[in-house]
Amino acid sequence: MKIVLRKTSIYFLFKCLLNYKIFNEVLFSFMLMKLKLLFIAILLMVSCGKNKKGNDISASEVEPIEHVETKAIDIPLEIYDYAGLETFLNLKDDKIHVVNFWATWCAPCVKELPYFEKLNDAYKEKGVEVMLVSLDFPHLYDKKLKPFIVKNNLQSKVVALDDADMNAWIPKVDESWSGSIPATVIYKNGDSHFYEQSFTYEELEKEVKKML
Repeated sequence: MKIVLRKTSIYFLFKCLLNYKIFNEVLFSFMLMKLKLLFIAILLMVSCGKNKKGNDISASEVEPIEHVETKAIDIPLEIYDYAGLETFLNLKDDKIHVVNFWATWCAPCVKELPYFEKLNDAYKEKGVEVMLVSLDFPHLYDKKLKPFIVKNNLQSKVVALDDADMNAWIPKVDESWSGSIPATVIYKNGDSHFYEQSFTYEELEKEVKKML
């Protein structure tokens, strides 16, 4: 009987110690998980704080993309084949015409667009007209091009060129044009100059001033 009681006591003690060990392991794991979550939360808060300082844009200044897309669907977009566009490349009205070929998927094009916008604003009273000819794919007019126009509040005249026969119309713009963009035509009456390059604002202004 004593032996049985002793064995029972030892077994009971062993089970208690084992349960205590398991409890400690579970508690330790739980505390470790909580510490990890707290650490991640702190990192996210610091990261968001840095981004906020870097961008310096309040939430009220950011327009949800779905609102931009909704507005964009309603804006008019003039679409031409090359025969229709060609008229804008041969105007004889004593104005300086700056015609830029670009696309929303072209990073160098997008980068220099603000310079054309600035030129349009600064020189429109001096007889300078800027036209931005988009070469975006037609199925992306509503999804990409129009939202881009609205989001960036483009003030220059924007038209789309939808003409699949590129081999025919590219050399008509200029025989030296390889077809890469950005590309720009600056002309006044019969005096026309073609540029297959990106511009800084200073470079663009310099070319326009030559014709003033």
